[in-house]
Amino acid sequence: MATPPIRRPSHSLLVPTLLALAACAHAPQRPAQPQILNSPLGSFVAPSGQAVTAPPAVEAPTAEPDVAASATTAPPAADPAAPVAASIATEPTTPAQPPPAPGPTEVAGLDPAQYADLFDRIRAGFRLEDGSEHAAVDQQLRWYASNPDYLQRAFGRADLYLYYIVTELERRGMPLELALLPVVESAFEPYAYSRARASGLWQFIPGTGSKYGLKQDWWYDGRRDIVESTRAALDYLQSLHDEFNGDWLLAIAAYNCGEALVERAVDMNRAADRPLDFWDLWLPRETKAYVPKLLAMKRLVLDPERYGLAFSPIPNQPYFARVPTEGQVNLRIAAEIAGISPEDLYELNPAFHRWATDPAGPHFVLVPVEAADVFTENITQLSPDQRLGIAHYSVHRGDSLARSARQGSAGRRARRWPRPHPRVARPRAGRAPRRFALDHCAPHRHECEYARYTERAAAG
Repeated sequence: MATPPIRRPSHSLLVPTLLALAACAHAPQRPAQPQILNSPLGSFVAPSGQAVTAPPAVEAPTAEPDVAASATTAPPAADPAAPVAASIATEPTTPAQPPPAPGPTEVAGLDPAQYADLFDRIRAGFRLEDGSEHAAVDQQLRWYASNPDYLQRAFGRADLYLYYIVTELERRGMPLELALLPVVESAFEPYAYSRARASGLWQFIPGTGSKYGLKQDWWYDGRRDIVESTRAALDYLQSLHDEFNGDWLLAIAAYNCGEALVERAVDMNRAADRPLDFWDLWLPRETKAYVPKLLAMKRLVLDPERYGLAFSPIPNQPYFARVPTEGQVNLRIAAEIAGISPEDLYELNPAFHRWATDPAGPHFVLVPVEAADVFTENITQLSPDQRLGIAHYSVHRGDSLARSARQGSAGRRARRWPRPHPRVARPRAGRAPRRFALDHCAPHRHECEYARYTERAAAG
């Protein structure tokens, strides 16, 4: 049997093949084309063999309209293609800081008038401690946060007066937490009246009001005057601040219970070698809760979102203007020539608790800013009788009260005048008072005063 010959490979083909294999073994591999990932934070390179996932987008905080230029951009995100071992650095690196918690909108060099929201302006002027380490403040804060209706009523009234109070505090260099004190005192109700006979936004008792120049008589109560009571309250607080060596918490406590009681508590602690701050003094229960209420209100206004609340913005502009009346004026007529409702005028002028301003002054009224020029122009065109809105009518023989009332605008109000008691002396038949005044003003919603007879009927 013939054996087939053994075939030997040709060296001419084997040598190039071996050289080609060696070249492939030592040549560097060509990297695969990287996949580019575009995200809102920039472009990222995805590593080979891994799923391409976008990093979580970080929403930059929305800047307020008036401070948009100061808003900072979000920090750049880390490259997801970096290997895990690269996080172990040979030199210490600064760890990434979490985004700061939202705080008051405050910009360096921003004037108070440049804030769009009055609340931002107030937050920028906070200077007192927040009392976060005291349980009494937390207790009051929980009550405010769980009673949003109370806050809505209080700040719904505050938008009329708050701008003026904040402006006066800034002018005096006082902390703007004091602008929230009427929330604690009266819930910004100018007609508030306590059992201790304290009245007005700032709750002055008669004696303290007189001490600080607040006039109180039959026509006018300066404790309810928005401008005058604010001036007196800030004078009082500043004097207490100076008396207690610059301690605002002691000054606020003294505003509530009186400086004599706080001085006595300070003297007791000094004799016992105890701390002299508010939190260590023995004070009445009401006062021990009074200061925490203000500090709790500060924390709530500073960061309402933290407690599930939101305050509607208050425009950072004046709401009212103080205009001269040059004498006594009927409040209903004042509202008419200003182009506003009597209710709006009463809200701004609660100090006048009769149908007209005080004949002895002050000869000023508060009107909305947009009505100030119209009022000033119209008030100068009124005669003295037109200012008071009182018409005089001479009664003739045979006139009755109803018939005389029809001559003026008293109308049915006069006909509903209560009948005199049977024992009260009455004029004889056919006779009536010679002269009386007909009231042209609408009754005040709190203390109505109708026109009275100027001359009593005489029997016989």
